[in-house]
Amino acid sequence: MARHKKTAADLGAWLCFEDEAGQGLRPPTGRTWGRRGHTPVVKVTAQGTKRVSMAALICTRAGSRPRLIYRVHLDRGPAKCRRKGFTETDYARLLDAAHQQLGGPVVLVWDNLNTHVSRTMRRLIAARPWLTVYQLPPYAPEFNPVEGVWSHLKRSLANLTKHSLDQLTARVKTRLKRMQYRPGLVEGLIAKTGLDLQLP
Repeated sequence: MARHKKTAADLGAWLCFEDEAGQGLRPPTGRTWGRRGHTPVVKVTAQGTKRVSMAALICTRAGSRPRLIYRVHLDRGPAKCRRKGFTETDYARLLDAAHQQLGGPVVLVWDNLNTHVSRTMRRLIAARPWLTVYQLPPYAPEFNPVEGVWSHLKRSLANLTKHSLDQLTARVKTRLKRMQYRPGLVEGLIAKTGLDLQLP
């Protein structure tokens, strides 16, 4: 990870971590209150194939507040020839938007998802001179602060019934937007990784 820091510092770049997650209409379970002797029941729909895919970046640079940038993708049901999650083009659009918002070069750290390392993705990365990419070691989610975003988000969705994909999407966007305005939370997620990301 020190190599990533040195590259970001040398370039005056933002160090960005990326990860993706998904959420279906069946809510995550969590603890709640209920009257003694009455077990709380959350009724859910049986539409298990519909889901919201999410991709997010946590970006940090010395002297700037950390940023959370995200995109959502809706999967409205089974279609054999359609990809359910983000495509290489979707990732490229997210990175282009981040570059525009951050106003500087980007050093990206992400996992070894097949979409991240495909020939198409390598070509899209090569076409962006402001972008430098590094892969996380396999099975190392503890080094990625974006994992904490999904944990925080899914705890906030626990036991909430969503009757439609649009309703779920609205709740996901609302909660992610709230996180964007809490730089202390984002800093805490970075600190939880144990990585020293205070660039010189």
